[in-house]
Amino acid sequence: MLSNHRSMTRRTFSTLLVWLQRFKAADLLLFVIVLLAKLYLFSEFLGLPKMKMNGIDAIIEIGAILLLSFWTIWLPARGRIIALIFLNMIVSFVLYADLIYFRYFQDLISVPVLLQMGQVDSLGGSIETLLHMKDILFFLDWILIVPFAVYVIWLGRRDLSQANKHRSHAPIWKKMTVRIVLSAVIFFIGISLVFTNVNEAKRTWGQGIFVGNWWNLSIYNVTGGLGFHGYDVYRYAKQNWLDAETVTAEQSAEAKKWIGARGELRGALEQDALFGAYTGSNVLMVQLEAFHNFMINKSIGGQEVTPNLNKLMGQSAYFSQFYHQTAQGRTSDADFTSNCSLQPVANGSVFIQYAPHEFDCMPSTLKANDYSTTVFHSYEGGFWNRNTMYRNMQYDNFYSLKHYTLDEKIGWALGDKSFFRQSLDIISEQKQPFYSFLITLSSHHPYTMPDTEKKLSLGELEGTILGDYIQAVHYVDAAVGELVDRLKAEGLWNNTILAMYGDHDNSIKDWPQFETFLGKPLSELERQMILKQVPLLVHLPNDAHAGTYENVGGQLDVTPTIMHLLGISTADQYLIGTPLLTGQPVEGKKVVLRNGAFTDGIVYYMPSGDGIAANGKCWDISANSVRDIQACLAAAEEARTELNVSDQIVMSDLIAGFKEQDITEASADRKDNGALEAASRR
Repeated sequence: MLSNHRSMTRRTFSTLLVWLQRFKAADLLLFVIVLLAKLYLFSEFLGLPKMKMNGIDAIIEIGAILLLSFWTIWLPARGRIIALIFLNMIVSFVLYADLIYFRYFQDLISVPVLLQMGQVDSLGGSIETLLHMKDILFFLDWILIVPFAVYVIWLGRRDLSQANKHRSHAPIWKKMTVRIVLSAVIFFIGISLVFTNVNEAKRTWGQGIFVGNWWNLSIYNVTGGLGFHGYDVYRYAKQNWLDAETVTAEQSAEAKKWIGARGELRGALEQDALFGAYTGSNVLMVQLEAFHNFMINKSIGGQEVTPNLNKLMGQSAYFSQFYHQTAQGRTSDADFTSNCSLQPVANGSVFIQYAPHEFDCMPSTLKANDYSTTVFHSYEGGFWNRNTMYRNMQYDNFYSLKHYTLDEKIGWALGDKSFFRQSLDIISEQKQPFYSFLITLSSHHPYTMPDTEKKLSLGELEGTILGDYIQAVHYVDAAVGELVDRLKAEGLWNNTILAMYGDHDNSIKDWPQFETFLGKPLSELERQMILKQVPLLVHLPNDAHAGTYENVGGQLDVTPTIMHLLGISTADQYLIGTPLLTGQPVEGKKVVLRNGAFTDGIVYYMPSGDGIAANGKCWDISANSVRDIQACLAAAEEARTELNVSDQIVMSDLIAGFKEQDITEASADRKDNGALEAASRR
């Protein structure tokens, strides 16, 4: 009976193999149908309402499948069938891995994730909860194709020879010509289906997605499942191999020397009275979304816009000339610059492009000093590649949207009041000392607040985008007030350093609205100040060192400032910034912005679009007027050097090499000292 069953199975497989050989590309057609069905299942299982597969998406997916498999036409029948089966199995595995990863991280697997496989370890015992019975649909076809593949490999050649024994055979050149022409046609059809539709999306509703690269799922929404992974491999190769600029040994040495001098400067400041004045304190840092400095101490309709921050200013060190240093990476750039004290890259985001690289970030430094380290953000964990980057920064835990109860929906996700409340529930139970980093969201563009939270009378600005922004800022300020009250109630107020800063500008450029709000016309310099200045407040236990500080600073200075107060040396770390809260301001301090602008608090240099330093403008801040460009040229060159050095360090992952060199040199010094001591004893 078993023998008859085997014979029947072999006859069935033999008939199928013969027909697939004779009907050219029938196997490829079946492959396309099966993979399209799996990609549709994948889209359904993701369950993203605005990203479900539609007709255009299906066309793009078909094109991607053709591009994946066109080359199999070159192979003889058996080879083509085996190749298609293996491609099917690989794609099935990748899609399922994406699905499991998405269920935990709300993101898709990318090359940087694969290079940091330790991230998958964090699934731990929860892996079983991520597996669903319906997932078996991805692998139903394996019941047929795996045995068929075994048959084709072991018995297919013999059965095909037997079936074709009496058939005439076309010349090899003719077969090859047909295969090449057919594969070329399939390739160009695939190219057309994918890129015609993707380019249309880039031109219309998907503008900027491939420039910002802020979320893998946004790219998937344009390219589809296969297209995303193809683009991801291209993106990684382009950034790390094709467009990667080789840093020479001489350039590396110069970069190390330059940034080492910043470390020496910070080391010299360790004699300052405030160094270590708050050793062992908890650190709570809040990054305020799109929060401008010009909103502080302002009123509209007889009401203060930021009453809670105004009150907190009187109890804190408030830096009135503090600048954001972000570029295209926006919120992720602010996170990087403030926590890692290096310049962002000019194009894209460090979080996306260079997440696996080594940096001396505040979480890892504090973790090494026995701090518990936690980051909170009530949005998808994959946005800005945070899951990967935060693991590299060595946070113990990252609490994203999936960890919160969405009981106050405002704007993109959870309202900041509930965000602070739920975050403090966790923070209050943390092991101390702790470093907790909270990233707010409610004042994100387009600043749509529910009517119940529109508490200000806006007058002429009612119904304008700036008016909406002011309402959002007022709500965030109220949330900050509740955060402060909760810190006091939890007994954390007087043993915690609370730092707050704005992350970037609000993207509003309607200057008449600003002039209405501020009650005066604005010069070009004042507009730049509005765009680039964000608040920084550092509250110390017992309201110590409260007051307004006019020395200039930027986001690169946040980590050095906190480390200085905690008494943790950064002299040997590769950071650009310097501490802002010291007995005496750092002499000659300059803040360099990503576009090449800089300020020392006296002048503000605006670069020109042509990149020629002499064509820029040098503004006298106090006089609010343009002065001779010569007053800015030397410092403009220094600013360019800072940006170049930072780019070399970030993009070429130089810190890892610097540290290996430091270890080698330290070892050599110990050997030399040992030899000298031995010689002196003799």
